[in-house]
Amino acid sequence: MKFTFDRDAMIKEIAIAQEVITNKSPISILSNILIIAEHGILTIKATDSTLKFTTSIPVDITEEGRTTIFCDKFMSILSSLPSGDVEFIQEDIGVTIKPIAKRFTAKLKSQTSDKFPEQGSSDNIPFFEIVAKDFKEMIKQTIFAVSKESRSRSFMTGVYFIKENDILTMVATDGRRLSCVNKDGVNIPDFQPAIVPTKILSCVLKNASDEGNIQVAVVDKSIFVKFANVEFSSTLIEGQFPNYKKVIPENLSISIQLNKNDLEAALKRTSIMADKEINKILFKISSGVLKIVSPETDNGAAEEEIPCRYDGKDISMALNFVYVTEPLKGIDSENVIFDFNGDEDFDDEIVVSKAILMHPDPQGDYFHVIMPLKG
Repeated sequence: MKFTFDRDAMIKEIAIAQEVITNKSPISILSNILIIAEHGILTIKATDSTLKFTTSIPVDITEEGRTTIFCDKFMSILSSLPSGDVEFIQEDIGVTIKPIAKRFTAKLKSQTSDKFPEQGSSDNIPFFEIVAKDFKEMIKQTIFAVSKESRSRSFMTGVYFIKENDILTMVATDGRRLSCVNKDGVNIPDFQPAIVPTKILSCVLKNASDEGNIQVAVVDKSIFVKFANVEFSSTLIEGQFPNYKKVIPENLSISIQLNKNDLEAALKRTSIMADKEINKILFKISSGVLKIVSPETDNGAAEEEIPCRYDGKDISMALNFVYVTEPLKGIDSENVIFDFNGDEDFDDEIVVSKAILMHPDPQGDYFHVIMPLKG
């Protein structure tokens, strides 16, 4: 096999392949990429056995063929080269990499392509299209809220993807917080609800353009995503996703409005002194003022006051600051709203211990539910 490729174009595709590959051992076929040179097109495939990646770029092929090479080492060689054309020559079990503009040669060992896992074809799969910007926004608003506890609650380690009537929804929860986004008026075919692993969603979020559409298919136990010259597919997570609608609080009687930038900056400063085991901070709310308090630890304490729009009885709540700061990153409004009920009304203040609804102001198509900590 022999072909010539553009170094910059190849690096772009190999970088995505590196995101997919998790096994970095050079003796494992899953650390390799499959390279197929046919009909003027170079097809590149990578997999970690659950997530699969395919892409193609035009190259100048002198001799067709296929092989697999160690992805990380190939990327290291490419990264060291200047921009320009590079020759790829395979002979027996060896691959030679030769940049046209430099008197440099690198030789890699290859493994035969028949050892590479079969990835199948998506030619007859019924894809539907979603606006790329919308799909990426849905991922951004939910992916951080999945559970990190993979053994006991694997069904919470992915993002729930569902279509009901003409509403497309993504939901993620770890049992202590929930993030949900709804896109109304989506004209796509129905599909079976799916729990989508975060790895494929991260790849889409990082590599898809905001322009145009993304093609998606949910078939049997897999999800497929296509855009530009790239295709991802992944096995879905099995299990029953919780009835998330039951935990969304309703008929909330108290609301406070905060400037998003003020809140982010204050949390960044006060959380420095928080106990990183529980990440607890206190919200002390009075008329026109929110005091954010990091309770005293062996290292000290911190507090800061910022203005808020609220007029009423004093309020106290204990929160995991990570559950506030992570959704704040994706809120695109000037102000943020916290809605809740004062479920424990004492003489001097209201203590909040039930679910809090956090959302942009004005209300958008996404929201976040946070469970307070014990004070």
